[in-house]
Amino acid sequence: MKIVKRFLAIVSLLVVVLLVGCSTSKSSSSTSSSSSSSGNTAKARTLDEIKESGTIKIGVFSDKKPFGYVDDKGDYQGYDVYFADRLAKDLGVDVEYVAVDPASRVEYLTSAKVDIILANFTVTDERAEQVDFALPYMKVALGVVSPSSQLISSVDDLEGKTLIVGKGTTAETYFEKNYPKVNLLKYDQYSEAYQALLDGRGDALSTDNTEVLAWALENKGYEVGITSLGDTDTIAPAVQKGNTELLDWINDEIKTLGEENFFHKDYEEMLELVYGDAANPDNLVVEGGNVD
Repeated sequence: MKIVKRFLAIVSLLVVVLLVGCSTSKSSSSTSSSSSSSGNTAKARTLDEIKESGTIKIGVFSDKKPFGYVDDKGDYQGYDVYFADRLAKDLGVDVEYVAVDPASRVEYLTSAKVDIILANFTVTDERAEQVDFALPYMKVALGVVSPSSQLISSVDDLEGKTLIVGKGTTAETYFEKNYPKVNLLKYDQYSEAYQALLDGRGDALSTDNTEVLAWALENKGYEVGITSLGDTDTIAPAVQKGNTELLDWINDEIKTLGEENFFHKDYEEMLELVYGDAANPDNLVVEGGNVD
């Protein structure tokens, strides 16, 4: 009888331990899940906090000439950078440039690593669910560049071939959705993607038509056989979702800059030497946030 009582006591103790353990495990799991969920977005800096710090952090490309790139002296240059310099000047702060890849642009805002993204960021419905876009300052569509000797002049020409795209770009999304049979070779950085085209690892490359045109003009033996693909979209600055104060300031700034034709001046300084007669600035530039 004593053995039975002792056995029941041990069983009861084990049940209590297991119940406590399960409860603790669930609580820990819940806390961890809650912490993980709440940690997805770091709080963006306010306009006053940016001014007080004396520096605004702007995410730009470092390898997408002529829009955002690092020159031989190690300085950031390009159409987006010219605009970013003016934003910082008018805000009365210095600018700290942060190099981003196409696929990291949203994450750099949600994690508050930058205050603004100015990296040739095409406005899409999907992205607008994750970040807040300001007024546009440029128009764009997709283009496809390929070797002149084996020119890709229509999407049908890509059947059975390999198309190079950047991860997290509108080109990747467009071809996955509309032409799933096209074999996509994806790269994180534009420099890697273009090198892959030069090395013959792909038959063509697709990204913004403004960018492939500029690249083809600087690389003999390559042409933009498809000059406009998909819808005409816009490019705009982006801030963290809900950062209304900074967003409103940028929108007001874009409207003010439009009064002085700022973005045409930006084009003249950063793009005209590249495009020459191959492009009309009025077909690319958006002034005051008003798309014709």
